[in-house]
Amino acid sequence: MRGHLNVSLCSLLHIFVLIVLPSIVTSLTKLPNTKQGESDRIIRLPGQPANVKFSQYSGYVTVDQKAGRALFYWLIEASNDPEAKPLVLWLNGGPGCSSIAYGASEEVGPFRVKPNGRTLSLSPYAWNKEANLLFLDSPAGVGFSYSNTSSDQITGDQRTGKDAYKFLTKWFERFPKFKYRPFYMAGESYAGHYIPELSKIIVQHNKGVNNPIINFQGFLLGNPLLDDFYDNIGTFEFWWNHGLIGDSTYAALNDSCLYDSFLSPSNICSQALSTAILEFGDINPYAIYDNPCRESGTLKNNLKFPLYTKTYMNRPDVQKALHVKITKIPHPWVTCSGVVRGRWTDSPKSMLPILQELIKAGLRIWVGGWNQVYEGLTYVTVRGAGHEVPLTRPKLALNLFRNFLSNQMMF
Repeated sequence: MRGHLNVSLCSLLHIFVLIVLPSIVTSLTKLPNTKQGESDRIIRLPGQPANVKFSQYSGYVTVDQKAGRALFYWLIEASNDPEAKPLVLWLNGGPGCSSIAYGASEEVGPFRVKPNGRTLSLSPYAWNKEANLLFLDSPAGVGFSYSNTSSDQITGDQRTGKDAYKFLTKWFERFPKFKYRPFYMAGESYAGHYIPELSKIIVQHNKGVNNPIINFQGFLLGNPLLDDFYDNIGTFEFWWNHGLIGDSTYAALNDSCLYDSFLSPSNICSQALSTAILEFGDINPYAIYDNPCRESGTLKNNLKFPLYTKTYMNRPDVQKALHVKITKIPHPWVTCSGVVRGRWTDSPKSMLPILQELIKAGLRIWVGGWNQVYEGLTYVTVRGAGHEVPLTRPKLALNLFRNFLSNQMMF
């Protein structure tokens, strides 16, 4: 959830895990990709290491033919035995931030852009060791996704969820081998809205279906925006307890911001937030244990990674390899769209009612380890991590993900 000060500034990972019990365990389909699917195959990315053995695909799925609205995806298959591995959809937040920029390129994907912006290295902690990863730029106007209708830049939670579901149904037709495959979702920040809302749509469509194509199993949320009031309480207390803000600023935030949404804070709340930012000084707000922001010219500061990605993804040869429709997207390509975020229309103040509804759909509860288990939810912390836990604590994040998929204790 780049670009705002809310739950994104916590230095511990808070993850809710929902496991939706499937109605029937199905065998994996072994159908080949469609012709369109094969045309989306990535032959080789510029600067890609020579020892890459997993398959990749990328391209567009049109979710509204009349408006010309299309969402961009990047599928990275598992590095070992992909036919036996589940499918995981990854969504970043914002709203307006690209899953290609963050999830794929600096968090859970297999590649990292080197500082020269020309070559890639392999991450030893990539999540495609455990699953097939599907990254989606959502909604239209974010990353490489686009619309031919300018008014589509005015969007919100409802249309984003509906478009994501349309994307999935069409994508599974393009890649039928993933039908009935165990399917999970993972994401962070404002994906705390995207994923529960999309989950609700999937559960509704799967209701009464004995063998659903989208074999939905559950989801992971990292540092999610779930409830404006409770998120604000926790965030402000965290800042104060860690000495990032003084007593008077802490009081001002609690007096003026507790019921505000980060998308549209009141003037008095904005003033209190501005004061807090000044008091942070050189501390990286997305990872307070990171090196000071004044050292961002080196790899010692994680804020630099999006700059490397931006350089790489703006290269014409890279966009060609990814099958990007260069005439449809704004130039230069950006990691987060201020236009989409600035025109966001609907954002419920709380996701808790949806979570309660999903729990009633049938959930498995995990107990033990460093977990706190509530009714239908497992809460996990990763000590010393920043907002993007796979970036700041990649080894622990991979272990957590592995245990989640195998239904073991998270730690």
